[in-house]
Amino acid sequence: MNRVLDFFRTRPDRPLISTDPAVIRRIYEKKRWSVFLSVTLGYGMFYVGRINLAVVKKPVLDLGLLTATEFGWVGSALLGTYAIGKAVNGFISDRANIARFMSTALLLSAAANLAMGFSSSFWLLMILWGLNGWFQSVGSAPSVVSLAQWFSRREMGTRYGVWSASHGIGSGLTSYATAALVTWLGWRWGFWGPGLACGISALVMYHTMADRPQTLGLPAVADYRDDPVPAEQNRPSLAQAQLEVLRRPAIWVLGIASSLMYVVRYGVNSWGMLYFQEAREYNLLSAGAAQSFYFVATVAGAVACGFISDRFFRSDRNRPALLFGLLNVGALLGLFLLPPGCVWLDYLLLGVLGFAIGVLVAFLGGLMAVDICREEVTGAAMGMIGGLSYVGAAIQDVTSGMLIDAGRTMVDGEMVYDFDSCFWFWIGTSVASVLLTLTVWNAKRPGE
Repeated sequence: MNRVLDFFRTRPDRPLISTDPAVIRRIYEKKRWSVFLSVTLGYGMFYVGRINLAVVKKPVLDLGLLTATEFGWVGSALLGTYAIGKAVNGFISDRANIARFMSTALLLSAAANLAMGFSSSFWLLMILWGLNGWFQSVGSAPSVVSLAQWFSRREMGTRYGVWSASHGIGSGLTSYATAALVTWLGWRWGFWGPGLACGISALVMYHTMADRPQTLGLPAVADYRDDPVPAEQNRPSLAQAQLEVLRRPAIWVLGIASSLMYVVRYGVNSWGMLYFQEAREYNLLSAGAAQSFYFVATVAGAVACGFISDRFFRSDRNRPALLFGLLNVGALLGLFLLPPGCVWLDYLLLGVLGFAIGVLVAFLGGLMAVDICREEVTGAAMGMIGGLSYVGAAIQDVTSGMLIDAGRTMVDGEMVYDFDSCFWFWIGTSVASVLLTLTVWNAKRPGE
């Protein structure tokens, strides 16, 4: 066990590899680009290994292998272990070798997906998907820790925005590509295809990511970018600073607000394709295309969020969080209340919803918490927010499944699913998220 822990522990600092600034700059910039691309694309691949469950729901329901409620429990198994894992692994990532930590987790997620394709037992699927949730939980907080290790405070807003788009890239790719695999080869390829893709990506990530700059004989990023951390008397130790995160009421409030927003996010992620097939007259491939468009819109929102807050709101996250929270509510109401049959209007509303969710995931899902915490406990802050967020996502999945099952009826020998109660559940939680976010408007970083 000690050898296992030592494998994942960050390496000791090394002496500077050179006193020549040009040599330092050349090596540093090469590694920064490698880390940034690996974290961004690699985290996107984590989503390939978990969004795929939404794609196989309709074919498996039609075969009678599982019910919507059972699918809800399978989805909640992942989200429940994911919530716990995000909190635990967030604190661990402040001390970890991120390259080894993330790549190993993605490889184990690939193995869980491949095993899912060989089973149709409800209990085995739930256990495997729950294990996958733990492996998946290693993606988010370590990514942000790695960004904080290689990019200074002045650079983090832009880099974080681009990185946070990676979940939309991975989700969009898997929604359509996995739908095509399932259409052509059957539902089991909905797990085998993503499993193979994640396994290959994990091996690439292991070789292209890096531990902290100091472990490679490079200066800390604050010194390299001449962006020093403000001096503070009696600065706490790492353990004290992590405990400080746990004691901050603003972090808990942001986490609960994010949790409520994640009900909507994962409601659409998990059940959106089924909704478009059941309520808006789409087939599997066209529903996959619509879902992919939604994820593309989340990418746009995530990429644009930093620019929007910096350019139009003077780096304030609160006002855009309020604006896009209201847009999120409005788009949900439109998708629910407007009649089916107008594809361009569906895509317009999906675009607004996806863009708003992309902004909110970046802000509520991490950046607002990172802004009000010390740099050295980025992982702890992300773990807290992520853990609370996925508690909401887990409760959503089983609740949505039960609400959808409760509204099912048999029409002309075919099972039809009603989404009315489910949509009101999503709309109510999105309104509560907006209201709760308003209560941390003036929160600041310790010492500022």
